[in-house]
Amino acid sequence: MKYHIITYGCQMNKNDSERIAGFFEENKLKESTEENADVIVINSCSIRQSAVDRIEGKIRNIKKSKKRPLIIVTGCLLEKDRTKFSSLVDYILPTEELSSWPLDFLKGKGETKYFQISPKRNFPTAYISIMKGCNNFCSYCVVPYVKGKEYSRPVKEVLEEAKKAVKDGCKEIWVLGQNVNSYNGGMKFSNLLKEINNIRGDFWIRFATSHPKDFSDDIISAMKSCKKVTPYLHLPVQSGDNEILKKMNRPYTVQQYREIVEKVRKKIPNISLSTDVIVGFPGETEKNFRNTTKIFTDIRFDMAYISRYSSRLQTFASQMPETVSDTEKKRREKILEELLKEFNLEKNKQYTN
Repeated sequence: MKYHIITYGCQMNKNDSERIAGFFEENKLKESTEENADVIVINSCSIRQSAVDRIEGKIRNIKKSKKRPLIIVTGCLLEKDRTKFSSLVDYILPTEELSSWPLDFLKGKGETKYFQISPKRNFPTAYISIMKGCNNFCSYCVVPYVKGKEYSRPVKEVLEEAKKAVKDGCKEIWVLGQNVNSYNGGMKFSNLLKEINNIRGDFWIRFATSHPKDFSDDIISAMKSCKKVTPYLHLPVQSGDNEILKKMNRPYTVQQYREIVEKVRKKIPNISLSTDVIVGFPGETEKNFRNTTKIFTDIRFDMAYISRYSSRLQTFASQMPETVSDTEKKRREKILEELLKEFNLEKNKQYTN
């Protein structure tokens, strides 16, 4: 049999897809193109409505193909999306129960714990999830509802996977979690970075995602002292306005965020900084948005993932009345994108002189 995996969402979903691929190949399935596959797995993401819409369109297109494959949906799914897809696909199955999937072509069902399944790596990068779930309950985010509470993998398990990835030839390790800073699998996250850094071999270390409320001085020190940790930090700000941050249930202030950035840049002057921002959150006024443009201009991010707010059922923010039109959300998104282009152009000019 032949399989094909389509992945939506974050790097953690990519890691899940690698584990699904590894398990399938243990069971003698061969990777193939979408057109020739007997089994298609769609690793989904309910974080944004736009992703859900793309997934639905993809499913309908697959069902039109001459060779009708078995269609499985897994990944992050809200209950309403699960209901929507149930009539369109053959199976909706939880990723964490991969070894128990009720499929005749899979052997040894239920015998293997999820993280003990060897992923099929997409060299040269190894994605290693050190935790699952989230306890933060940002008011706009569905992750705690679809992934559950935080669970940190034991240190020994994480290090064994990292060592094997390096031994197999990976040159970059991405340490992943919804909030890696709160890792609690037997040691602090900063110490875990040091342990991975001590693995013999020539490779880089990156990590995502960090939460400002848990981004401590010892993490900055570990980044500076660990030679394999790249000078790169993804630190979501989400908004540059304290009023909006409070509505988002992001328990830090703009000033606290600025202080973290100042500390990082003082310790690691060549750091590249990226962030996440949501525009058009319920109640965001023009004044609130101007505060976001101000933090953009002051910090001058190297990269930013800018999203227009979309309401997701089950979240607290879904109960808030939307006050920003789609047209205005697009305008605000465009303003931040133009600022980002300006910063990047200035930085690039430094390398042409």
